[in-house]
Amino acid sequence: AVLVTEPLRPALSAPGVEFVVDSEGQYQASLRWISRRTEALMKHLQSNSVKLLLSSVKQEEVVIYYAKLYGVSVVECLSSEEMALICEITGVSPYTPFGDNIHREITETAAATFCRPLLLGSKRCVHIGFTSVCAFQPHCLILCGPVDGVNEQHAAALQGAFTMLQQLFKRVDR
Repeated sequence: AVLVTEPLRPALSAPGVEFVVDSEGQYQASLRWISRRTEALMKHLQSNSVKLLLSSVKQEEVVIYYAKLYGVSVVECLSSEEMALICEITGVSPYTPFGDNIHREITETAAATFCRPLLLGSKRCVHIGFTSVCAFQPHCLILCGPVDGVNEQHAAALQGAFTMLQQLFKRVDR
C-alpha cells in the first residue's frame, strides 16, 4: 500500500500561476498530457507491486480510471488521524510522486495483509489489515449504530480514539 496526501492528477500550473489556453487544440493537448502522465504514474505504481492506494484527498476520475486499469485499488478521503495512525503502525510516510522524476523508486510502501470492502448499513467502508513495525499490534474495531445520529457519535468517539492513539505514539524528548 502507498499513502498519498495530495491529488495524483498533475496540475497544469503551479498554485498562483495563471495557465492561459489560446485554443481548443491547446486545451485538448493539455488534457492528453494529464492523461498520459496519470497513466504513467499508475503504470509505475503497478511495476513497483503497489496494489492499494490510501489517499487523504478525493482523487479525480482519471486517477480512478487508470488505477482500475492497472489493478490498483483506491481508498479515498481518509482523515488526518487515520493517515497518522497508518503511518505510525506501518512506519511509512506519504508518497509524493510529482516533481522532476515520477519514475523514482517507491520505497515508502506498507505491507497490507488484506483489504476488503465492507458495507455497514448504507456506509461503504474498507477493512484493511497491516503488518505492524512497532510494539502496537492493531486490532479491528467497528462501531455501528441504529441511526445516523448514533453513528455520528460513534464516529466522533472513534476519531477521538485515533487522536489519543496518535498522542500515545509521540516520543517525549528528554
